[in-house]
Amino acid sequence: MEHRSGFVNIVGNPNVGKSTLMNALVGERLSIITSKAQTTRHRILGIVNGEDFQMVYSDTPGVLSPNYRLQEKMLEFSRSALVDADVLLYVTEPQDTIDRNPDFIDKVKKMSSAGTRVFLIINKIDLTTQETLESLVAFWHTQLPEAEIFPISAQERFGVAQLFDAIKEALPAGPPFFPKDQLTDKPARFFVDEIIREKILLNYDKEIPYSVEVEVESFKEEDKLIRIDAVIYCERDSQKGIIIGKAGSALKRVGSQARKDIEDFFQKQVFLQLFVKVDKDWRSNTSRLKHYGYDLS
Repeated sequence: MEHRSGFVNIVGNPNVGKSTLMNALVGERLSIITSKAQTTRHRILGIVNGEDFQMVYSDTPGVLSPNYRLQEKMLEFSRSALVDADVLLYVTEPQDTIDRNPDFIDKVKKMSSAGTRVFLIINKIDLTTQETLESLVAFWHTQLPEAEIFPISAQERFGVAQLFDAIKEALPAGPPFFPKDQLTDKPARFFVDEIIREKILLNYDKEIPYSVEVEVESFKEEDKLIRIDAVIYCERDSQKGIIIGKAGSALKRVGSQARKDIEDFFQKQVFLQLFVKVDKDWRSNTSRLKHYGYDLS
């Protein structure tokens, strides 16, 4: 039986459902999902193994015009996905417009013309009409004539199985890139960071969620318990007070929600302690960004 293996990279504008699609295809909750844009900051691999195939999925930050150094690094992660893709999934949705990032679309067009298999994913079709969907399909046929178009709803899992089968057939023949029992390239601490950051995105408004970074300082796994100490870094003293809340109520709420999801992820009881510290202007500090893992080298 011929073995197929390849990198399947997911790109697109912010908030079109890339992370929801990644989780649906992988069958695991690897990428955090919220209704807010710029939820994903890193390039995250999710590995799906079968007897005769290995799919290495890659979720990337939404493509955007960067306003500070962190967003420049996020854009680098997205652009890197255009280099090593065997199959490229360009995700859009009914409210998306091609003029949001024309330069990135041009790069996708060149990849498609050069022979890379490009699948144009129209996500969230459950939120539109059949007439609108037909016009979208016709429009994208003119923009990416070599691409295959898949209307889906990642949230409702509509069309995901058919997309999965098409991706499998598009993979090149070859041996696996990773051990067959490996799910991702990220360490356990990374997913703790992401779960805590997701709860911050859900519990705070305006600039607060985008001004914080989470770092696990201690991760000690015992037979029946994982003890975790994590720090939430923000850029201003005023933000620190908002994150903690009156008598620590806001921070306790984040910690309680995060602990439950971390327990579900690791299938083990968790003792979680959260601390809040100020790391002034970390989003624009190259050395601090490298420390937090925003570096391609």
